[in-house]
Amino acid sequence: MADRTALQSSQGSTEVSANEPENNVQAGLLPLRWLYRASTFLAHYGIETHGIAPIPKEERLEKRWYQMFFVWFSANMNILSFSTGTIGPAFFSLGVRDSIIIIVVVDLVVCLIPAFFAVFGPKLGTRAMVQSRFSWGYYGAIIPSVLNVFSLQGFLILNCIIGGQTIASVNSQLDDTLGIVIISIISLVVTFFGYRFLHWYESVAWIPNVIAFIVMLALGYPHLRANQSVSVPAPKASSLLSFGSALAASMLSWCTITPDYGVYHSPDISSFRIFLYTYLGFLTAGLTAHTMGAAFAAAAPNVPAWNAGFQDSSSVGGLVYSVLTPVGGFGKLLTVLVALSVPSACAPCMYTFSTSFMVIAGWFALVPRWVYILISEGVLIPVAIIGAKTFYTTFVDILDIIGYWSAAFAAIVLIEHVLFRRASFTEDVYPIATWDSARLLPTGIPAIFAFCCACGALVPFMSQAWYVGPVAQDGSGDCGIYVGFVVGALTYAVFRGVECWYMKKRRIGGEHEEEEGVKETKLMRT
Repeated sequence: MADRTALQSSQGSTEVSANEPENNVQAGLLPLRWLYRASTFLAHYGIETHGIAPIPKEERLEKRWYQMFFVWFSANMNILSFSTGTIGPAFFSLGVRDSIIIIVVVDLVVCLIPAFFAVFGPKLGTRAMVQSRFSWGYYGAIIPSVLNVFSLQGFLILNCIIGGQTIASVNSQLDDTLGIVIISIISLVVTFFGYRFLHWYESVAWIPNVIAFIVMLALGYPHLRANQSVSVPAPKASSLLSFGSALAASMLSWCTITPDYGVYHSPDISSFRIFLYTYLGFLTAGLTAHTMGAAFAAAAPNVPAWNAGFQDSSSVGGLVYSVLTPVGGFGKLLTVLVALSVPSACAPCMYTFSTSFMVIAGWFALVPRWVYILISEGVLIPVAIIGAKTFYTTFVDILDIIGYWSAAFAAIVLIEHVLFRRASFTEDVYPIATWDSARLLPTGIPAIFAFCCACGALVPFMSQAWYVGPVAQDGSGDCGIYVGFVVGALTYAVFRGVECWYMKKRRIGGEHEEEEGVKETKLMRT
């Protein structure tokens, strides 16, 4: 264990020193030597080469805390969040008013969770999956890390599909494939440079999207207003709940990412301010984009030009371009800029994909972060090209599946922090030095049991194209994400409480036996 920790620490510095002995990277393993030399070269050009080791407090010096707002404002003020809002009218046949009511309620509540998780980054200096070891244990944390790797890759695929469709909508001679390749390459470049470059990019990436959305509202207002008087069938409870689940999943899944983007920020700020910056970033962007998506998707069937661009609810990019078409070349420019800003959502996903991969096993942590980014890129392009053919089915399924496990994960980490760590970030409560010690970290057994209970409980409430649970069949819609969160929280509180009681009892028993042994020794000597 000590050897592995030393090796991971060599990946843990912000920059790799050119004079550092190469035998620190496992002498005898030639591929690791090559990777070490490549990291040394990249570090000289300002590319982040830090691994997953927690950032020491003395290195958390960034005080531009407003970045905690812009990174999540940019990540959500884009066409992906817009497309999430379109699900209500396009997929669940909801009217604009019903869709907006669900959007407001869900966003106001669910945005609280990823904002709460963002506090862990500056306060502890740990990545999300590393921090999860303090509730899941060293080996138990492998479960959410693996799931996070697949989930983030799924988000990347969705983002690139939407970006590709948007670029293709500008010219009939273009197709999704070219746009997907362009978006994925831009995302690769932003992520490759690392934490600080990513924050800079996110601080400006929102600008073209805000401009485009304002122009869309100005051009589309007459149609949006007219659509308010269009009668729609009464919504089914199942559709309302299912749409709410899709929205909740899209926001809740960020909780496995948000701590990663505060690890270099100074902890010398109140937890509430970190939380508030992050919450406002999520809420203002998500609420705006979701609402606009629902409004334009609901109005599209009554506007022939929009409906043609929407292609029967299969091309969100086409809908955006059709709304912007009246302004001619400027509309094309805005559409392209909207597509090219999709990496604002891709970059955080790709970055955390790499750090989550490194948490899965000690040997994975020896491989530099940038290698996993290249792996993600290699998988992303071909899968996105294939997935683009069935966009909405792919979109809803991926969102909901990610939401299922993210809900249980969030519940477990929250209960651990609030109930068993007393909502404190002190060294006594979170001994960060033990982050890589299976012996000193919690066992993780309560988390695994609670996660299994949550997954088992939510199955009857699932409603997917490939499976509909018995409760969902009775008309409840997809309630799996809500059930998973509640069951995960309750069962973890019970299991962890029992474990703490047992460990305390065993410790007291051990101390008592030790005292008895000392007494017997003294008697024997006398």
